Amino acid sequence: MEYLYSKLKTLERLDTPLTEDERLRAVRGLLLHWYDNNRRILPWREEPEAYKVWISEIMLQQTRVEAVKPYFARFMEALPDVISLAAADEETLLKLWEGLGYYSRARNLKKAAQVIVDEHGGVMPDSYDKLLKLPGVGSYTAGAISSIAFGIPEPAVDGNVLRVISRLLADRGDITKAGTKKRYELLIRDNMDRERAGDYNQALIELGAIVCIPAGKPLCGECPMNSLCLALKGELTDVIPVKAPKKPRRIEEKTIFLLEWEDKAAIRKRSGKGLLASLYEFPNIPGHAGEEELSEVLGLPKEDILAFERLPDSVHIFSHVEWHMTGYRVKMAKEHPELFHMVKKEEIFSKYPLPNAFGVYTKALM
Repeated sequence: MEYLYSKLKTLERLDTPLTEDERLRAVRGLLLHWYDNNRRILPWREEPEAYKVWISEIMLQQTRVEAVKPYFARFMEALPDVISLAAADEETLLKLWEGLGYYSRARNLKKAAQVIVDEHGGVMPDSYDKLLKLPGVGSYTAGAISSIAFGIPEPAVDGNVLRVISRLLADRGDITKAGTKKRYELLIRDNMDRERAGDYNQALIELGAIVCIPAGKPLCGECPMNSLCLALKGELTDVIPVKAPKKPRRIEEKTIFLLEWEDKAAIRKRSGKGLLASLYEFPNIPGHAGEEELSEVLGLPKEDILAFERLPDSVHIFSHVEWHMTGYRVKMAKEHPELFHMVKKEEIFSKYPLPNAFGVYTKALM
């Protein structure tokens, strides 16, 4: 490998451009050496059993590593294997997932676990193609599980890898397009280290997470591939990777109500379809209600509102919509079960899954 790298560097000095394949092959040893000495110690990485890899990879989608660690530990304690996941009731599963967001990920985990139990005897399939058929498993997740858990040389191309490879090759293709991802998958599959496929994929991901970072200036001085990085050479790291601009998010205004009676508070279950499907929420209405409207919008006689206070405003950002929320705590004179589903406050924290969107108001119950 050192001879090949030296030869390729000589060609670079002679202004003989390397092909993309040659450049990717040239960085393999550098990348793995860096990974061996700089990788973070992570619970799913130290014991790369297929189930653990799968759960961690789904959790890590759209979520930072440090945030995932406690969720992963709690999930593994409650649902340590495919069979227990397949048998879990939805509310237990969603409560374990509470705060991670993108709850369809959790539902697809359960669906996939049931397929694994029914069609694979409760054992994670050790085939990329079979993994790809599981609900919620795309090419990235199938590549990660098959390479990390089973050593199968399949690529695992996520946003980190797209960024690293686009900079290495100074490629101006839009990394938000499926075609760009597919092209990188083919390039990596042809040129990855086949003896250490899992480590190779994790090294690219790790490099993108902590060196070739998504926000701010990349730490090029710490990158093992800097001598062969065309974006660095061309001073293009501030314009590569190329991403199409996102569409502006839709803004929805809401008023949230913490309705309290003795040691209980009101919650309700959201629709089984759409955003945050089947999760619980505090009663709320569209728009921003004023204090003088509380009795009317809640359907409560004025004499049954013992006291109320304005709670902090809150904004929660989803991928395509923003919730701009105002809130009120309302102390009721009686329970009004005909209007509201009242539960003990302690159960809101222990039993009912409420999304982080209501986090400011959930904390107000403590």
